[in-house]
Amino acid sequence: MEIPKKMLAAQLVARGQIELREVDVPVPGPGEVLIRVEACGICGTDVEIRDHGMPGEPAMPFTMGHEYAGVVVQLGPTVDEFKIGDRVASEVHKGCGRCHNCIMGEYTACLNFGKPEKGHSASGMTTDGGFAEYAIKHVNTLYKISDQISFDEAAIITTAGSAFYAIDAMGGYIAGDTVAIVGPGPIGLALAQASKALGADKVILTGTRQGRLELGKKMGADYTVNVKEGQDPVAVVRDLTGGLGADVVFDAAGTSDSLDTALNLVRPGGAIVMVAFYKKPVTVNINRAVVRNVHLYTVRGEGRRNVRRALSLSAQNKIDLKPLITHHFPLREINRAFDTFTQRIDNAIKVIVHPQE
Repeated sequence: MEIPKKMLAAQLVARGQIELREVDVPVPGPGEVLIRVEACGICGTDVEIRDHGMPGEPAMPFTMGHEYAGVVVQLGPTVDEFKIGDRVASEVHKGCGRCHNCIMGEYTACLNFGKPEKGHSASGMTTDGGFAEYAIKHVNTLYKISDQISFDEAAIITTAGSAFYAIDAMGGYIAGDTVAIVGPGPIGLALAQASKALGADKVILTGTRQGRLELGKKMGADYTVNVKEGQDPVAVVRDLTGGLGADVVFDAAGTSDSLDTALNLVRPGGAIVMVAFYKKPVTVNINRAVVRNVHLYTVRGEGRRNVRRALSLSAQNKIDLKPLITHHFPLREINRAFDTFTQRIDNAIKVIVHPQE
């Protein structure tokens, strides 16, 4: 494939300011490939990076975007895992491969996070990402995708990967369990679908947006609770569980009171998994967890190769991310795409940017 010398990339040039710039097409190094980016999704983390920054962030300007998929167009030295023309989906995180956490498989918590000289990279966070016509990825972060999976779906597969990682972190075995999910955002909706695909008996989704709760029903939720309309999620869960509470509660909201809600929803001896980033410190009565032997877990990203699991289940038609995708924009309209996402224009959920248009 003919590869140009220059490309367009959406770069963060100042806090809160993204500009479309012409930059050099990167050249893959050992273990890396060059991808022609076909689709890149906007995530809440992108907004956080744009407006507030993240630890390990490179010096500006740098190219944002961490949810993307495309076609392999060039191989770096030593690469034989992929060939030119392969359609691929990507994970965000490549651990250093040498620290304790990476060796134990916890590469999203790499102890050398943000240190490229040590081998770590997180696309669009600590290294250049996918809001560009071309991007570099290490083979450790890539998966071949079947023709039946679109680039748009593959671009947001990390959303499902994050959901499966959350389930994986608390033990992974939820067949027959009652699962409650606080927050019907993209991760919460993906959790509803993932939980049902893995055999959960009852999936209860709570939130404040009726439209997203309705989508949750289409994606696996058996029951929904609209808190804004005065419905009590604790009462609903207890009624459905004979007064015991949910076996597993996922906090996918990250609000000031969502963790407290989770503590009130979970049964004694159950599990709470914190999936969301909390914008501010939260105050909860943690004694409710201690005296009831509630297990608390946290996850960051899509670790333990759960993107591979998500892709497999997608190919088997056991999960379907297409309902999450609401808007599409060419790369030249990157700021309009961000506005649509942040302002939830026309009920935006997942917004996809197409660098090749």
